Formats: sequence, C-alpha cells, structure tokens
Amino acid sequence: MNDVLYVNGPVQNGPFTIAERPGKAAGIRAAEALNTLLDVGPVPHLWNTVTLAGDLRHRDAPYRDTVGRQEREERAIAAKYGAGAAPAGGILTDTAPVVAALALEMTERLLQDGVLTLAPIAVHLCTRCGHMTGTVAHTCRACGHQGSRPHTRRLLVWDRSPGTPVLARDDFHAHQAKPPGHLLTIAQNVPERLILSRTRDHGISLAPLGLDGLVLDPRVGVHIAVLAAAARLGAGQPVMTVTENAAANVAAYGAPFRWHDGTRLRYALHGRIPYDDTASLQRLCEVHRVSPAQRELFLAWFLPLCSLHIRAGITPAQLPALLKFWRRAHLARPDTPGSDGLAELRRRVAAGDMRWVMDVMTLSRAIPENPPTHGFTEEPEGAT
Repeated sequence: MNDVLYVNGPVQNGPFTIAERPGKAAGIRAAEALNTLLDVGPVPHLWNTVTLAGDLRHRDAPYRDTVGRQEREERAIAAKYGAGAAPAGGILTDTAPVVAALALEMTERLLQDGVLTLAPIAVHLCTRCGHMTGTVAHTCRACGHQGSRPHTRRLLVWDRSPGTPVLARDDFHAHQAKPPGHLLTIAQNVPERLILSRTRDHGISLAPLGLDGLVLDPRVGVHIAVLAAAARLGAGQPVMTVTENAAANVAAYGAPFRWHDGTRLRYALHGRIPYDDTASLQRLCEVHRVSPAQRELFLAWFLPLCSLHIRAGITPAQLPALLKFWRRAHLARPDTPGSDGLAELRRRVAAGDMRWVMDVMTLSRAIPENPPTHGFTEEPEGAT
C-alpha cells in the first residue's frame, strides 16, 4: 500500500445535505479521487461533530430526552448522503471511540514530555449557564447572556517558546507549489499560549486527566481523527485536504498533534468551487452538449481535483474554459485503459504535485469510467 493517504479535513455536521451544498464535500471528493489514483482502498469520510452550534441545536430539538446527542449526530451524518450512497470506507467522527482513545494517549504523552501542561488559568464563566466565555468577559455564545464571573480553573494548555512557528512550509504537501504566504503570516500571529480544553456538551472528555466538564478542543480533534484513519489503513503520511480558511482556523491548535509514532500529518490546500450558480452551470453544460455522466464527472471529480491546483479558488469566470479543457481531455481518453504513464502519475500524486491536472493527456488517462456518487446526483443548490 502507498504510504501517502489523503483524508478530508473538518466538515462540520451542520443542517445541510451534500447534494444541497456540494462545496462542503470538495475536500472529501478530492481526497477520494487522489486515493483512487494511488490505488488506496476505501477511506472513511471524516466529520466534525464537536461544535457549539451542535450543542444549541440539540438543546432546542424535539425529543431530546429520548434521542441522545450522539445518536442525533449519527442520524444527521447519515442524512447527508443520498439513498444508497454511503461511503465505501465508512464514516469516522471526531468523537469515535478509536479517535477518543488516540486523543487521550497522545495528550497524556505530551503532558509527560512537558509539551502540554494542566495549568490554573483565570477565565470567565457565564453566570447563567456556566459556559466558559474566554479569558476576558464576553457575551456567552451558548445562551446569549451578557453576565459573567471570573473564575480560576485548571485547563489543558500549550505554551510554546517565543518565536516557535506553529506552521511552516514543510507542513504542506504540495510539490513545487507556491508557499501559502498569507496563511503562514496568520500562523505567526497566534498567541504563544493556547488553551486546548473547552466547555461543550459533546466531545472527547478530559475527565480522565482530571478536567471534569471539559472536552478536547475540536480543532485538535480533527487532526487526531486524520491520524486515526491513517493508523487504521497503515499509512505513515496522512494528508488533510483543507481550504486555506479552515487551515487558518485549526492548524495552530493541531500543531502538537501532527506527529505520532513516526506518522506525520500534512495539509493539502484546495480552493473553493463555485457550485452556487446552479442555473449557469446547467446552461454551460447544455451549450457544450455535455452528457449527464460527463457533467457529474466534471462537477464531482475534475473540479475538486482542479481546486487542489487552483488553490486561490475557482471563479465562475473560469468555468467555461475549464469545461472546454475537460471536454478535450475526455475526448482524448484511450480506447482501452493501460498502464502508460500510470507509475509517473502516481509518483506525482504521492508527492503532492497537482500540475498534472492541467495536462490534457495525463488527465485523459486518469479519468474514471463512472461518475462518483455520495449524494452528487441532485442539482447543486449552494456552496461554501
């Protein structure tokens, strides 16, 4: 098995379906396409369930006394996929038992090594619901109450040495690609002390560490979920497909958790895809006489791969040229599948070199026979 494994980054389990908002699953589709080219077996889709919004939805939901939070999350994820379109590799959430076990193992090791500490920190607690609002007084995001009280409690903390970067060029799996300068600049401005424990109704409990009522920060959890998926499949180089905005949000908190037992996690940045203008996409395909099967491959296979090359994001104005290019590559497909160039293509995919996507002949040999599924058969109705 190839040592490189692509796994999607954080997709929050919000109130949407993949068919309605395919942009949410761009990282899933890109990772799946790359793993197929590497001849990797089915890989689980990763979902982020530890969110304050999820807490609030559950509190306001009917039958919350009979349908627990875990079951509600599982039902919501299952509903994301079309009928009969569940992923072959299954689902892995950031609270799955295997993820929770690995999280506690890694956290305990980092505490023993002195990388992390359990330190008394002065914070503010909401006077209505007890939610931790931060180190300074803020309106409570959990209940909206403005009153808070100071309180000192032990928290899981990462204090890094002054000048120690939380993100470097080598953390990105992108051969001969331009370094993400804006993202690296953002990372340099992260506070030297980061609090890695949070008050949530749902998450990986830190009670075994003596932090009752606290869970591991979800930005840490999404990294550990990727490592758990890699461990399950025996891959030593997991690569998280993620947008630049998402990386800016999670990378600093996951920095101490990118290494485990010789396994190193890196990021593959991808841009956003303009799925929101459904009517324009439909007209574009009609003008170019694109068949339904080719349309699905263009939307759900080529564009996610293209977004790894056009990391700044694909604009609506680029879609006509990309569709023409896609048609040329599709027409150039060999009559019989062969191995010509396959070894070189796999080498480039494993190295994170995505320039091949814009080479007609290389792309033509990579196009799969059938469109992907997983809920992309309906008309797209929005994006993120």
